[in-house]
Amino acid sequence: MNVEYYVYILCNKRNNVLYVGMTDNLCRRVLEHKLKVRQCFTSKYNVDKLVYFEEFDNFASASNREKQLKAGPRSKKVKLINTMNPDWHDFFEEKCAGAEN
Repeated sequence: MNVEYYVYILCNKRNNVLYVGMTDNLCRRVLEHKLKVRQCFTSKYNVDKLVYFEEFDNFASASNREKQLKAGPRSKKVKLINTMNPDWHDFFEEKCAGAEN
């Protein structure tokens, strides 16, 4: 599969605030969250820990999945995170180490 889009979930350090987003460049976008480039929800609540992501080969699939996750309850997001990342580890370093943005 040729990955072109990502749907991701970020959380804060205490794992009590979640944010769902979509991007065509996961490393660049998460770095923007970490650097608080934009004054938005994630910068206000210090949400910058990449705890979950899915890869897609087209915009439509990624957009539909983002809408599905955003519309769903927190409990479903937590279940997804726990399935992929039970320790709620920040995937940014291992996913983006050495990546060109």
